[in-house]
Amino acid sequence: MGVSQQSPDDRELMKLVEGYFLSSDNAVLLAFRVAKSQASSWPVAGRRQRLTTKPRILTLTAKRSTTTQKFKVKLQVLKQSANNELQVAKVYKLKHLSKVEAVPSDTTGCTFLLGFDNLKSQAVAPPQWTMRSLDDRNRLVTCILKLCKENLGRLPKIVNLDVVEMALWAQANAKALPIDGPVQPALQGTAEDEKSSGVNVEREMVSKAEEDDMEALLGTYVLGIDEAEAFSERLKRELTALEAANVHAILESEPLVEEVLQQLDAATTSVEDMDEWLGIFNVKLTHMREDIESIESRNNRLEMQAQNNSALVEELNKLLERLRVPSEYANLLTTGAFEEAAMPANVEACDWLTQALRGLEPPFLDPVYANMRAVRDKRAELEKLKATFVRRASDFLKTYFSKLVDFMISDKSYFSQKGQLKRPDHADLRFKCRSYARMLQHLKNLDKNSLGPLRKAYCSSLNLLLRREAREFANELRASTKVTRSSGAWSLEGSGGGSLGGSGSDTSNVSEAYAKMLRIFIPLLVDESSFFASFMCFEVLPLVPPGTSGETADEDEDDISPLDEDGADLKPAQQNPVELEALNQSLQDLLVGIEEDFYAVVDWAYKIDPLRCISMMGVTERYLSSHKADAAGFVRRLLADLQNRISLQFNRFVDEANLQIEKHDRSIRQIGVLSYIQRFAYLAQRMESLIQGNSREVVDSAYRKLVETMFAVLERIAQVDPKHQDVLLLENYAAFQNCMFDLANVVPTLGLYYQQASEAYEQACTRYVNTVINYQYEKLFQFSQRVENLLYTILPEEVPFQMNFSKAEMRKTVNGSLKGVEKALRDMYKRMQKHLTSEELLPSLWEKCKEDFLDKYESLEALIVKCYPKESLSPSSAEMKELLKNV
Repeated sequence: MGVSQQSPDDRELMKLVEGYFLSSDNAVLLAFRVAKSQASSWPVAGRRQRLTTKPRILTLTAKRSTTTQKFKVKLQVLKQSANNELQVAKVYKLKHLSKVEAVPSDTTGCTFLLGFDNLKSQAVAPPQWTMRSLDDRNRLVTCILKLCKENLGRLPKIVNLDVVEMALWAQANAKALPIDGPVQPALQGTAEDEKSSGVNVEREMVSKAEEDDMEALLGTYVLGIDEAEAFSERLKRELTALEAANVHAILESEPLVEEVLQQLDAATTSVEDMDEWLGIFNVKLTHMREDIESIESRNNRLEMQAQNNSALVEELNKLLERLRVPSEYANLLTTGAFEEAAMPANVEACDWLTQALRGLEPPFLDPVYANMRAVRDKRAELEKLKATFVRRASDFLKTYFSKLVDFMISDKSYFSQKGQLKRPDHADLRFKCRSYARMLQHLKNLDKNSLGPLRKAYCSSLNLLLRREAREFANELRASTKVTRSSGAWSLEGSGGGSLGGSGSDTSNVSEAYAKMLRIFIPLLVDESSFFASFMCFEVLPLVPPGTSGETADEDEDDISPLDEDGADLKPAQQNPVELEALNQSLQDLLVGIEEDFYAVVDWAYKIDPLRCISMMGVTERYLSSHKADAAGFVRRLLADLQNRISLQFNRFVDEANLQIEKHDRSIRQIGVLSYIQRFAYLAQRMESLIQGNSREVVDSAYRKLVETMFAVLERIAQVDPKHQDVLLLENYAAFQNCMFDLANVVPTLGLYYQQASEAYEQACTRYVNTVINYQYEKLFQFSQRVENLLYTILPEEVPFQMNFSKAEMRKTVNGSLKGVEKALRDMYKRMQKHLTSEELLPSLWEKCKEDFLDKYESLEALIVKCYPKESLSPSSAEMKELLKNV
C-alpha cells in the first residue's frame, strides 16, 4: 500500500481555508473538496431516486475549551462563490456525530454519510459526501475517529466500512498524515509559531499492544487456512477415542442395571395388588355415598317444608293485619265532621287510607296476592271508603268557600268607604283556608280529578270578593282625588298660553291615583295567585321568586307546600308545563273581570288630563318589568293590557291634536306665527316632564306625528298667499326654533326637526331677500345675468357689439335703475319692515339683504369692468356699501 501525498491543489486549498478562518479562534485541521449530493425525496419502490450534486469544501476545525482544556471540534461545510470567496453553508459539532456510513451503491467507496443526533428533522434524508479519492476518505474518517476517541471518549457507529482495512491504512500512512497549517499553535494561543511551521496532529489510531495482538490474530487466521485438512484429521481421531471410552463405561455398569430391573418388577406386582384392593373399597364407598345422599335429601325436604309453613303463616298474619280496617278510621272517612278541630283526625285517617291503598299495589304487595279473593274484596272496600270521603270533603269545601266569601262580602268594613280607602286584607281568609290545606293535598293523592271542581268553586267565590274590592277601591280612589278637570291638553281656541288645557291646574294626583291602584292591587293579585297555586296543590315552581313577594305575603306559606305519597314535602325540581298551563287557566277564572276597574281608572285619568298617560305608561312599565320572572301569566297579561290601553288613549289624544292642526282655518289669510307653534312647545315641555321608563319611544312617536303635520300644514297655509308665502314660513320656522331650542339639545327626535326647521328657515330667508331686492333692482340684475350667460359663448370684448348689449343699452339700464338709489334703499328697508310681524327677525334679515345685494352689485361692477373697459359703475361698490350703512 503506497504512501499518500498531498497535491499542490490540496495545499492551495489548505491555505485558502486557513486564510478564511484566520480571524477566528478555530484552527484548521483538514480541508477537502467534496461533492454534496442530496436525494430529492426518499426512495420509493419502482422509482429512480434523483440526486442533486453541489461542490463543497469539507473542513475540520478545532478550538480548545478554556474550562475542560479539551478540543471543541466542528465539521464546517463551506461553499465557494464565483470570485473564490468562501462562506459557511453548514456547521456540525463533532460531539453530536452518531454514525459514519458508507454508501453501498458507490463501488469506489468514496461516498459516505454522516449521521448527527441533534438534527431537527430526522425524516429528511441526510446529505451524501463524495471524496475525490479513497485516501482522502480514509484520512478524513481516521482523523474523525481519533478525535472522537481522545476528546469524547467514544466512537461513532461504523456502518459498511472495513475497520481492519482502515486500521491497516492508518498504520501504513501514519507518518504520511501531516496536516499543513498552524494547528497546534492555534490551539495553544501562540500566533508566532503559527506562521513558522506545521505540526503533525495525526497520531497512531491503535497502540503498540493492540497492533501486536492484531498481527497475531491475522497470523493465526492465515495459518488455519493453510492446515485445514490436518486439523480435520486430528478432530476425527479425538472423536473416535471419546466414543470408545463411552461404550466401555456402559459395559462396566451392566450388574447395576440388572439389579434395578428386579426391583422394578417387585414394585409393579405390589402396585397391581393395591389397585385391586382400591377397586373393592371404591365400590363399597359408592354404595355408602348413595345411601347418605338419599337420607340428606329427605331431611332437606322436611326442613324446607317446615320453613315454608312458618313463613306462610307469618306472611298470612301480615296480610290479615294489612287488610284490617280500623273502625275509628272507617267512621271518620264515612261520617266524620269537617270542623277545624276535627281536621287533625281527618288528616290522620287520610294518611292511613293512602298508605292502605298503596299497600295493596305492587311493589308493596307481592303480585301473587293480587288475585286473592280477600285482597280483591279489601281493595273494593278501600275504594268505596275513598270515594265516599272524597265526595263528602269536596261538597264541604265548596260550601265552605262560598260561605266564607259571602260573609266577607256582607261585611262592608272589608271594603273602601266614602272618605276612607281600605287596603284589601285577606289574612283571615287565608288562615281559615290553610286549615284545610293538608286535606286538599290528601284529596289530590287519593283522587287527582277531585281538585278540578274544587278549584273552580274557589276561583268563582274569590273572584266575586276581588272584583268587589277593586270596584269599591277604584270608585273611592277617583272620588277622593281632587283635581280640576282640564278642557283638553290641546286647544286652538283663544290665543296665547292661557287657552292651553291644564296650564293652570296640577293634575299629578291623577297619575298618583293610578300608581296607588297598582301599588295596592298588583301585589295582592300576585300573592293571591301564589297562595292559590300552593293551596290547590299545583306541582309548579314558586310563582314569585324569593325576595320579590308582595306586601301582603304570608310568612308561613310553607305550611301548605305539596306533599308526596309518603306525606313528605314535595317541591318540584323543574317547571311542569302541563301543571303551569292548568294553573294559568284557573288564575284566569280567579281574576277575570278585575281588569275593568283598572280600565276605569285609566279612562278617568285620560278624561282629566290626557298627558298623564305618559307617566301612567312609565308606572305600568316598572311593574311589568318587575314581574317578568313570575311563573303566573295573568298579572303580566293584565299589566300588558293596561299598557296597551294607556297607549291607545294617548294615541287617541295625539290623533285628536293632529286633527286639530290639520283643520287649522285656511280660509282667512294667516300672518305672523301660527297658534299651534306655541301650543306644541308647551305640550312638548309637559310631555318631557312626564316621561318615565320606556315611554320615551311613545313620546318620540307623538313628536314625529305632530311636527310633521305642523310643517305640512304650515307649507299648505303658506301656499294660499304666494306673495307673503316666504314671510310666513320664515317667521314660523324661526318661532319653532326659538321654542324648541332648549328641548332640541336634550331630545334627539326634536333635534332632528329643529335642524329641518333651520334649513327651511334659511331657504325661506334666501327667497324672501331675493324678492325684496328684485322688487327695486330687477332690471339691473337681470341685465347682469344676461351678460353672464352671454360670456359662456363669446369673448368679453365682443359683448358691446351684441344686440341689446351695447354701451348705450348698458348706460340706460344702469342709470335708470340706480336713479335715486338712497331713497330706493330706504324703501327696500321699509318694505321689509312692513312685511315682518316679528320685529326681532328684522335686523338679521336686513343684514342678509345687504350682504346679498352687495354681492350682486359687486358682480355687476366686475362684469362692466370686464366687458366695458372704459365704463364705470356709479355709485361704486364701496360707495354703495357706505350708503347701506346709513340706512
